[in-house]
Amino acid sequence: MAGEVTVTGFGVRTAFGAGPDALRRGVFAGVPSFAPTTRFDTGPYRTSMAGAAPDGPDGTEHWALRPALARCGAEALDMAGLPRGTEAAVLLGIAGDCTSITRYWRETAAAGATAAGADENDGTESDRDAIRSPGFTGTGRDSTRAPGFTGTDAGHVHPGTGTGAVGAAGLAVASADAAAARLADAVPAHLAQSLARGLGLTGPRLTFTNACVASAAAIIHACRLIAGGRIDVAVCAGGYLVEEETFGKFDSGRALSRDGTVRPFSADRTGLLLGDGVAAVVLESAEHTRRRGARPLASVVGWGAATDAHHIAQPHPDGVGLALATRQALRLAGDPDGASLGYVNAHGTGTKYNDGAETRGLRAALGKRAESIPVSSTKSTTGHLLEAAGVVEFVITMLALTEGVLPPTANFTRADPECDLDYVPNSPRRADLRRALTINAAFGGANTALVLERP
Repeated sequence: MAGEVTVTGFGVRTAFGAGPDALRRGVFAGVPSFAPTTRFDTGPYRTSMAGAAPDGPDGTEHWALRPALARCGAEALDMAGLPRGTEAAVLLGIAGDCTSITRYWRETAAAGATAAGADENDGTESDRDAIRSPGFTGTGRDSTRAPGFTGTDAGHVHPGTGTGAVGAAGLAVASADAAAARLADAVPAHLAQSLARGLGLTGPRLTFTNACVASAAAIIHACRLIAGGRIDVAVCAGGYLVEEETFGKFDSGRALSRDGTVRPFSADRTGLLLGDGVAAVVLESAEHTRRRGARPLASVVGWGAATDAHHIAQPHPDGVGLALATRQALRLAGDPDGASLGYVNAHGTGTKYNDGAETRGLRAALGKRAESIPVSSTKSTTGHLLEAAGVVEFVITMLALTEGVLPPTANFTRADPECDLDYVPNSPRRADLRRALTINAAFGGANTALVLERP
């Protein structure tokens, strides 16, 4: 490698709150964050539980993804001692803000229902046709030719200046502008650009959307760029906030825990629960860190990525992809047998298929060493953070490494014969660590592995 990769700053938010102290109170204490969520009506679903921040002025639901990413990015830069305007790449793992999509279609449906009621009372046929068009905010048939059109044939319609359908169309202009601004946050690349502009960062910008490995893939790509001498500094971030669009999809796939508890690696596990997570980390070349006199928090000494292409939603039963990614990361770290590893932060979703496959994958990658290395799943406390899982669990793994405390697998009940490793059940554990591994997997057979080293 042309250069070593160091971590010099981070910002993190979960359902437990902001910063490392919140993680210590929740994740490292083994306290689950799950409670009935009030962000949307959970009546149609099998569970109401999620690892979502509570209501209130500090509640995560009041951030939205864009401001949450901005805050975490700013905190990471501040911790690293880097000013706004730094020449740094921005690599973001995200699916976009699905809340804005759900809101848009609900508002469109409501507007359609209102317009249908107006049709029964007044308005011309031309006006009625126009109002029925999704995204329409003007008058006349021609103005519906493009979704999201915000003018009129005359070019001037203002809220409150007309009556009937025309007045309603004028009011819709302001509403559509607000909806368009929200919808922009549903575009992953827009969020990356917004984060870079807000922090004044002038390097390349890349967005990763490969599901639950997205932010881990962003970190891996940044490490490659830094190690290859192409960039000196990168801000890698990821985010997911619990919302109805994805909640409904996981519910329909019967992936959510039936009893409101996540029990990774336990024989009686019934599924996962979703959780809030947003984080950003600053990565630098070791030379750049030394040159400016900064203190590294940790080093990233190995990384790997692999696909197994077994199934669209299930891992390979033998964990082939995770084993391959782990072997790559360990070889790059100069430790193919994992002799220096002291901890593994597992993907550990608490689903029937993942946990057994992941256990077999770790055994395949680490051999007999797998039996003596503590493994835990922090999703037992945070929930599954989807695109943010990689970067948030990267931060958790780094804290475990630097503070010498292993976060437990909470809610562990009884062993599953298919899951026969040391899962740090229920209580944190002191450990003197030199290196730790964090692994993630995603739909479609994507797998990532990162090895961190204490300074």
